[in-house]
Amino acid sequence: MEENVVNLFNKCILLNLVKSEKAYKIFKIRMKNKEVAEIFNKVAALLEIKGDNPYRIRAYQKAAQTIEALTTDIEELARQGKLEKLPGIGADLAGKIKEILRTGTLSLYEELKKEIPLVLLDFLEIPSLGPKKVKVLYEKLGITNIEELEKACKEHKIAKLPGFGWKTEENILKGIALFREKRGRRPLGEVLPLAEEIIETLKRESPVENIAVAGSIRRKKETVKDIDILITSVQPEKVMKKVTELPLVEEVIAFGETKTSVRLRTGIQMDVRVVEPDSWGAALAYFTGSKAHNIRVRELALEKGLKINEYGVFRGEEKIAGKTEEEVYASIGLPFIPPELREDRGEIEAALQGKLPKLVEYNEILGDGHVHSKYSDGTASLEEIIAKAEKMGLSWIAICDHSQGLKVAGGVPIEDLFKKKKHIEELNKKSPKVKLIFGAEVDILSDGTLDYPDEVLAEIDFVIAAIHTGFQQTEEQITNRIISALKHPLVHAIAHPTGRVIGEREPYAVNMPKILEVASEYGKALEINAYYKRLDLDDINTRAAKERGIPLIIGTDAHFIDQLEYLPLGTAVARRGWCEKKDILNTLTYEEFMAWLKKLRNLSKK
Repeated sequence: MEENVVNLFNKCILLNLVKSEKAYKIFKIRMKNKEVAEIFNKVAALLEIKGDNPYRIRAYQKAAQTIEALTTDIEELARQGKLEKLPGIGADLAGKIKEILRTGTLSLYEELKKEIPLVLLDFLEIPSLGPKKVKVLYEKLGITNIEELEKACKEHKIAKLPGFGWKTEENILKGIALFREKRGRRPLGEVLPLAEEIIETLKRESPVENIAVAGSIRRKKETVKDIDILITSVQPEKVMKKVTELPLVEEVIAFGETKTSVRLRTGIQMDVRVVEPDSWGAALAYFTGSKAHNIRVRELALEKGLKINEYGVFRGEEKIAGKTEEEVYASIGLPFIPPELREDRGEIEAALQGKLPKLVEYNEILGDGHVHSKYSDGTASLEEIIAKAEKMGLSWIAICDHSQGLKVAGGVPIEDLFKKKKHIEELNKKSPKVKLIFGAEVDILSDGTLDYPDEVLAEIDFVIAAIHTGFQQTEEQITNRIISALKHPLVHAIAHPTGRVIGEREPYAVNMPKILEVASEYGKALEINAYYKRLDLDDINTRAAKERGIPLIIGTDAHFIDQLEYLPLGTAVARRGWCEKKDILNTLTYEEFMAWLKKLRNLSKK
């Protein structure tokens, strides 16, 4: 549950830092909201295992999503009698929310726990295991924990069960590995805002001179294990004391003037180090990593008769550099290398040759290429999206609601699609700072055809096609579906091209080199999905796309208004993929992007 709690907290403050007291107040509100949502989610899961009415199950799931996304206190809404004004909350569910707030639990939940072992809920976090299969495993084999499940797979007991088979058994083992990996590492989008909030608090409330986050967070890796913070201070004992007094600290693991380790209430460990000012650059470089990058840097130093460590750069006993990262790199004949590139993937060679890319900057992103509204399964109105975009300093948003066939996600029927088009046109006339783009996330069906007819697609300014079903198809089938969409003259881009969900679902079987080849040939764009659990394309595929000259578009895939703030996470992926401003469509103005869309359509017709 701790992991889920931080999830909600981060959605609220991601990359939009606030004062510590306010942040902690929001954190407490989120915890209360999460407690209610968590019970609803568990009720839905237990009802699924039980085989209950799917509409009833969906009602609890939707209510949980609504409560999770709230930025206001659910308890306060209950006091004001406003629960039934929330999306998906009727009188019955409002009553159940009040029961949870009053008693700390729900009678229905307690009854379900007596019928079904609660431990089975963990199984639902394993890819390839749905409620029906979990029920079979429990009833037929008496399996009640992950270890028993893994053993049964290895002994090939699972494959013999009806509805399973050898492939399912193999997928469950892969899913168990993902489940364990998820428990060990956390998505960047969960941890980054927490680290940044702590840094802001320490800047404001303790005598720090320099302070920065290091490690894999600074390199913007998609998952991280812990938080590393570096500091310089003439009063390190006061800084460390403040660290231990932070509201989010649950346990002090070790305390010292140069290093303190704590465990936060979210369960993640944080190490804080105080270093000497003349070692700041060396320490920041050393603790940022990666290990492979640092090894290459030390090798270059040795070739020049130098030694580099966290304290500085030395020629014999003489310290010749270390105060800044720039002088550390310069001492071995290199320009400054951005942290996102420090993975030993050719950045050293590029630096030596003067060929490092000028990475796209976060402030060069002018628009969001993929946002959902109330027209499908988004929770925000077009007016609310415009207001949020203006607050974020964006100038355009592509409204890409789901297409008609994806009923579970409120896919937009054709008649409503044109109501949306008219609505967007009206708002654009009244909105000088932010323009909306009439888009659609169009489902690629199992046979490779698209979910709207061509005459409808032709009326949509931005068509981003995506796979949402048929994940178990063969590599050839899925690859051909995406290729078919890429070749379609009315499609501009492919959303979340590999379908992965970090720690929950592996990418579907797809031949990415072939996808990149066709995207390049037809000039189509690929999405970097900025939602923190997707980040799809990943950095490796992003770089491969850039090297083929494929246009890339960053989209948050936002379904809740605050999720627009995940946009910088997509930019971080682009930077890790060596992308420059020219590689990213989001750096275009509204007029330039609209011109690109029309030009691509015209070229596709030839």
